[in-house]
Amino acid sequence: MGQEGGAREIGDYDLIVVGGGVGGGALSTVMARAGRKVLLLEQTETYVDRVRGEWIAPWGVVETRTLGLYDTLMAAGGHHLRRHITYDETLSPRAAEAAPLPLDIFAPGVPGPLCLRHPIHCQALFDAALAAGADARRGVAVTEIRTGSDPCVTFEAGGEVLMARAPLVVGADGRTSAVREAAGIVLHQDAPHHWFAGLLVEGVEGWPEDTQAIGTEGDFGFLAFPQGEGRVRVYGGFALDQARRFQGPDGARRFLDAFAVACSPGNARLVAGRPAGPVGAFINADSWTDKPFAMGAVLVGDAAGWNDPIIGLGMSITYRDVRIVSDLLKSVPAGRVPDFSSYAAERAERMRRLRFTARIQAALDMEFGPEAAARRKDLHDRALADPGLKAHAFAVMAGPETVPAELFTEAHRARVLGLAEAAE
Repeated sequence: MGQEGGAREIGDYDLIVVGGGVGGGALSTVMARAGRKVLLLEQTETYVDRVRGEWIAPWGVVETRTLGLYDTLMAAGGHHLRRHITYDETLSPRAAEAAPLPLDIFAPGVPGPLCLRHPIHCQALFDAALAAGADARRGVAVTEIRTGSDPCVTFEAGGEVLMARAPLVVGADGRTSAVREAAGIVLHQDAPHHWFAGLLVEGVEGWPEDTQAIGTEGDFGFLAFPQGEGRVRVYGGFALDQARRFQGPDGARRFLDAFAVACSPGNARLVAGRPAGPVGAFINADSWTDKPFAMGAVLVGDAAGWNDPIIGLGMSITYRDVRIVSDLLKSVPAGRVPDFSSYAAERAERMRRLRFTARIQAALDMEFGPEAAARRKDLHDRALADPGLKAHAFAVMAGPETVPAELFTEAHRARVLGLAEAAE
């Protein structure tokens, strides 16, 4: 142990993980279980509701099982959903509810998507990392990150400045990733499409706890994901020019009131519930990195770029990132850094396909007015005769690799949206 620049060196590790959210906690747990010496650094003392994703698609559930983390999530209160209903102002509620989509058809042995409150999710993984032997620390402030040929991280904790070294620094530190910046990795982002806001609701009585729903009516698109015990995470989409729509001290209540739509009478049960946290709004857009690694650094989760939340795949993307990165790390001896090129290639194509899928979904569910309503109605009618028009949605539930490549072309998008076919 020594001093460098006033910081006390605390030793060498096989990897340093910056960020103790889902990606950081999951990767630290897996690698500590594999016998690697892991330092996990998390800024917060307590995980709070920041309106993060709480829904894992069936293909993401498969990733949690492969990683050996599924039982951890279920023990923390994981809740499976088994049915999906799509409501719309162009459909009668009876027609919408007559054809629920079973959610156990997308991955063998998976009952459906898995929901778990984000703060509980993060804490369960942090505790698992500790139990696996990781040096997991809370309440730290990272002050310097050095990548390249001699990676190290300097941080403040307990009034002391500390420094640790490792061959690899993992950026699991979210959208504003300091690791990404330190490594000089460029983030790309497309133009925003709409606003998206979320809220946890408790005291919801009568909503089927195995049923998720989505719908569009007027100038509002809604989603609802039960979490069990009368709690439902709800999301709403609205136009970009309505940035202040749900701001102010009564914003949460006004947001929940917006769920009172005629196309889904059961939403009255949501409206009667109690806001149980903040209403957080953010712009829906995709972001990506061309190469989520550099010498001495690799990125996972949102740090490496994120998908438009309209299709809710943040957790699933993160778990696949962790699975691929951990497999590569375990393929080389401790203290060695693998070639992450295969990870970069897989992730680039995965995110390209999901960007394409989200673009279609946003055009269908989060555009408003008579023209948009007519477009949804037209697709519904045409899909009765040609279910393949909605086959791109399998990318959301079953994984983007399960859908034929031709469904991620402008020609397919044109067919879905009823446009003149565009050149590919």
